[in-house]
Amino acid sequence: MGRPAILDVQGLEKSFGGIKAVDGLTFSVPQGSITGLVGPNGAGKTTAFNLIAGVLKPDGGQIRFLGRRIDGLAAHQVAAQGILRTFQIPRGLGQMTVLENLMVVPLAQPGESLWNVWTRPGRVVDAERSIRRRAMEVLEFVHLTELKDELAAHLSGGQKKLLELARTLMGDPVMILLDEPGAGVNPSLMRDLVRLIGELRDQGKTFLLIEHDMDLVAELCDPVLVMHQGRLLAQGTLETIRTNPIVVEAYLGGVPTA
Repeated sequence: MGRPAILDVQGLEKSFGGIKAVDGLTFSVPQGSITGLVGPNGAGKTTAFNLIAGVLKPDGGQIRFLGRRIDGLAAHQVAAQGILRTFQIPRGLGQMTVLENLMVVPLAQPGESLWNVWTRPGRVVDAERSIRRRAMEVLEFVHLTELKDELAAHLSGGQKKLLELARTLMGDPVMILLDEPGAGVNPSLMRDLVRLIGELRDQGKTFLLIEHDMDLVAELCDPVLVMHQGRLLAQGTLETIRTNPIVVEAYLGGVPTA
């Protein structure tokens, strides 16, 4: 592929009872890429995401990010390494405004300490102003500025996806895991998402995304990884994968696509 791997997964294993959801999964994600992870329902894609993000602990195997092992780290520790994720069903704080949803993201804010509030009020105010400025910059980037005072619960499905992306950007990630960014998004907002993801990649961000919409995968992703029954079945460009007979049989309905 010509680019160094930013994420390297080797022999990843995860079982639930007697079911092996991830079975010796091995792949890498090139730095600065938008890598697609596709496969039929039940292939283990979301479990793999949860293992990478620290939501689940693997039963075996290794995950290295920028050369450091992160398998077994808790989710907040993985986030501190520079990997943040979105969810298929957005998890914004519904009873907080769009702006507030972003402002609560940065960790270790001075205002979280009562001691600082009482003894260093100036420091608390300065930090809050800085975080607010950053949040407004992010909202402008994702075109949600006009909705900054709207409750997150009142947003459309597509707007909630944009808010999810904005929340990850407040954490200044190196790599972003996107779980079905196109699900429930209307064509207009989909174009915004595609543009934003492309711009972020151009700024140096790396993406790994799960997606069932092959048109979206075709527009965004290179390379594409195909999972089946917990394993990596194939990888390459979407054009190569679409004509791979093993992939066609396992995932694309048994009929090769042009």
